[in-house]
Amino acid sequence: MERPGFWDRPSESADLLRKRRGIERRLETLSKLRSDAEDLEAWRELLAEGEVDPELESFLGRLDEDLAKLELQLKLSGPEDENDALVAIHSGAGGTESQDWAETLLRMYLRWAEQSGYQVELLDRLDGEEAGIKSATFAVRGEYAYGYLKAETGVHRLVRISPFDQAKRRHTSFASVYVYPEVDDDVEIEINDDDLRIDTFRSSGAGGQHVNKTESAVRITHLPTNIVVNCQNERSQLKNRGTAMKMLRARLYDLEMQKRAAEQEEREDAKQDIAWGSQIRSYVLHPYRMVKDHRTGYETGDADRVLDGDLDPFIEAWLKEQMISDEAQAMVS
Repeated sequence: MERPGFWDRPSESADLLRKRRGIERRLETLSKLRSDAEDLEAWRELLAEGEVDPELESFLGRLDEDLAKLELQLKLSGPEDENDALVAIHSGAGGTESQDWAETLLRMYLRWAEQSGYQVELLDRLDGEEAGIKSATFAVRGEYAYGYLKAETGVHRLVRISPFDQAKRRHTSFASVYVYPEVDDDVEIEINDDDLRIDTFRSSGAGGQHVNKTESAVRITHLPTNIVVNCQNERSQLKNRGTAMKMLRARLYDLEMQKRAAEQEEREDAKQDIAWGSQIRSYVLHPYRMVKDHRTGYETGDADRVLDGDLDPFIEAWLKEQMISDEAQAMVS
């Protein structure tokens, strides 16, 4: 970083800074583990002498949590795992029922992010006609946000007695979740102005008279790929445009990564298509209560806790499956 001209190459310098942050975090973890090891030795000596301190139980509980978190992070080895994440939720066919389910998923992920200490920014939200949402996009910012949330990409299925059905019949609803790594502005992704169609419109969400009466919301369509991004969270059209461009860069970056991995995915058939009927997880609220991940087989009967943001067991199970799969592929290669 001290070399002359380092900052003249934004793409290379940004990549090196990300690597440096990752190394610094690992060194901090190592230092903390060494300190814990010294504390453990001190506790061992006290126990050998017959002394019991009530703080020992608290120390061991904290240590268990730290080790579980570290074990999970060690499974995150992808090049974008440390990045922030962009999450898009879309309701499936079924009108109000599916739109209500999409909003329930939005709440679940916002609660998970809050409990995990992440910062969240709602970038776009399209409400349903009667209830719920047709779609929503939000950013989750913090360490390993993408590494964790990428496990949630796919179709999510809900089975319940519909609150919108007067006959109280059981309904099945679908919503899709797409997760992309948020990329820095310095990442080299070529976007030609001629390839963009930029539309402005009035915000449909809350925000007061100013938001509703001015065309501050921005929609950008990337014509070659037909990717569409929206942003309406700011009163300033300029700020919304800047955020929308950042969302577009993330989508194009993700598309490029998918293209590079296409041949390997085709050979190994490791990636499940995101399509209605190919759900990754089912949430059953009637006639019994259960949430089951169809990729890993992990399930729990505490559906309410999951819908309130307790997703770590599902994420960890998926990461373990991925790690085993990667190790198996490495042995074959």
